[in-house]
Amino acid sequence: MSPRRGPPRPEMLPEIAAAVGFVSGLLRTRGCVSEQQLQVFGGALREALAEHYKHHWFPEKPFKGSGYRCIRINHKMDPIISKAASQIGLSLPQLYQLLPSELTLWVDPYEVSYRIGEDGSICVLYEATATKPGSSYGMLTCKNQMMFGRTSPSKNYIMTVSS
Repeated sequence: MSPRRGPPRPEMLPEIAAAVGFVSGLLRTRGCVSEQQLQVFGGALREALAEHYKHHWFPEKPFKGSGYRCIRINHKMDPIISKAASQIGLSLPQLYQLLPSELTLWVDPYEVSYRIGEDGSICVLYEATATKPGSSYGMLTCKNQMMFGRTSPSKNYIMTVSS
């Protein structure tokens, strides 16, 4: 077990909590994981995400580092999820049975959203208002790029341009 690092930066807590709650909820719905196991898994995932995002969290530029922070299952398990699941004895085959085979979870400052399946709608789990003026919400992000070409996006994005 690695030495415990400092607590997650307070500005990351709501986003990490939303991501952990979502993944834990997916495991809970299958009914194969006890509440005690879910608590251990949630704690391990929370700690792993805080450590992983430590130097890749930019509230002043919320989309910077979005690809790095993205949790992805694409017929291949995200290593952060598999590491947390190993803390409760879940194997990779078990995880593949319990979680969607295609899942993308974006954990960005001020917003956490997900998509199940390659053609699924993007759903927002958590959204907050940027407290700093001049946020880079008009930037073209990985998630926004996926929205191009869709005939019925699940969420409207407002593009702003500043000089």
